[in-house]
Amino acid sequence: MLSHVDENNQPTMVDVSDKRVTSRTAHARALVRLPDAVRAAIHDGDIATAKGPVFQTAIIAGTMGAKKTHELIPFCHPIGLDGCRIRIETFTQSWILCGNANRATAGVAVITITRFYTHFILVVSFRDILITVQSYQS
Repeated sequence: MLSHVDENNQPTMVDVSDKRVTSRTAHARALVRLPDAVRAAIHDGDIATAKGPVFQTAIIAGTMGAKKTHELIPFCHPIGLDGCRIRIETFTQSWILCGNANRATAGVAVITITRFYTHFILVVSFRDILITVQSYQS
């Protein structure tokens, strides 16, 4: 039987009330290949656009994604986040942008989906705000 389907084949949230509370840490990494025009726009470790600083905005968006995962993913248990740290680094030799997130929580639910959702939101925010950079280049 699937964990999120009951005996009547209906979707259901898993009961975690019998699980013990533990501390958990999750690490994830997202890699984004930047077009030449976007790479050229990086100055002093960020990209300034009319919508704001790209990397700082993505960090805020990723953190908000971590905090709201349970509101957007069906059957995802709410978890208390003790911390969420996102670092963005550029690797000029390979033109790759890397975002890292770490988060620790004490609870009974698994935090795997939260780490992936954090990066999904982070990357989507990159895409949204980088449209501004590319439109100025064309």
